Amino acid sequence: MRSSDRYFTVLARHDANRETARLGLAVAKKHVRRAVDRNRIKRLVRESFRRQQAALKGLDLVVLVKPGIQNADNSTLSASLQTHWQRLQKQTSYPEHTL
Repeated sequence: MRSSDRYFTVLARHDANRETARLGLAVAKKHVRRAVDRNRIKRLVRESFRRQQAALKGLDLVVLVKPGIQNADNSTLSASLQTHWQRLQKQTSYPEHTL
């Protein structure tokens, strides 16, 4: 499964045998030059994931960032991630999407 917008691409795979969700991050130096910005983005993604982890049960997620993300403020990025989590929850709530 895939969810994408201006700031993030989130790849997901459902594992019926797994009880918890797992998160992987890819914040490329090519897209976000300053380490302080890369770390801020990673902290935001981890915190958003932590809050939604129970609802994302059984998903393995990889969050990729897109160029220009460092110019977005924290509230915009949090709202974007919340939208991704909701999309993925809807996609995995249907039986035909489980592996």
